[in-house]
Amino acid sequence: MKNKSIITLLVFAMLLGCKSQVQESKVDKVYLLDNGIPPREYSIAAVLWQQHSGEYRALAYQAFNLAKMQLDNLLGNKDTFKKPLAIITDIDETILDNSPYSGKQIELKEDYIPERWTEWVDLKKAKPIPGAVEFFNYAKSKGVEVIYISNRTDDQEEATLENLRNVGFPNADSAHILLEKDTSKKGGRRAKVEERYEVIMLIGDNLTDFSSIFENRSTEERNRSVDSLKAAFGHRYIILPNAIYGDWETKGILEGKKDWTTFQKDSIRHKKVISY
Repeated sequence: MKNKSIITLLVFAMLLGCKSQVQESKVDKVYLLDNGIPPREYSIAAVLWQQHSGEYRALAYQAFNLAKMQLDNLLGNKDTFKKPLAIITDIDETILDNSPYSGKQIELKEDYIPERWTEWVDLKKAKPIPGAVEFFNYAKSKGVEVIYISNRTDDQEEATLENLRNVGFPNADSAHILLEKDTSKKGGRRAKVEERYEVIMLIGDNLTDFSSIFENRSTEERNRSVDSLKAAFGHRYIILPNAIYGDWETKGILEGKKDWTTFQKDSIRHKKVISY
């Protein structure tokens, strides 16, 4: 009987311990998927690739080497342009590397929350994408203005410009940056730049950095539009690799819907993998 009581007490204690662990896990895993997988777990390989692979660095250098070649070709016909020349560039994952922010999401088991992004921006610690600083300073030395169009918000302008200046980018001032105000669409901001400048090149990591034709499109539509503009890539449009995030996922894979549960998102990603 005594042994039976001891066993009962041990079982009860174990159950209490399990209950406590479950309760703690609910607190610690607020952002976890329904199936227990952290929401950014699927992006670990992409983050590691951007942070560690020589292939990523090579692609970045290749993009800016190609941009320099195209710039030199265009400058050979500089007299044919009626306005001052300018290059429009995106910021995040085009000229600044925010992969440490994505790393923090993985570490904290968080999906996107504005406060965490603001925390990262305010640190002003983003490093330049390989080849970016050298290319844009070369463009500036040739009399070409650099215009930054980003969907960072207006209240992040000061921190963004300081980060750009700290790592050596030219034209890092309020006269050369257009951030998000009323809309994330960049067409209107590009048009504003085109009123004053001859925009000879656009550089970005997301298709909407180049043309409004890519706004709010499905994967199939985006790919068809890329095919229709294939001659522009490597010439007027220079694109940087970004496997961590972008419209390819939110508006393509996830079909532009923001109300999927985290479990549904995980299921959709698996469903859309092409096998044989």
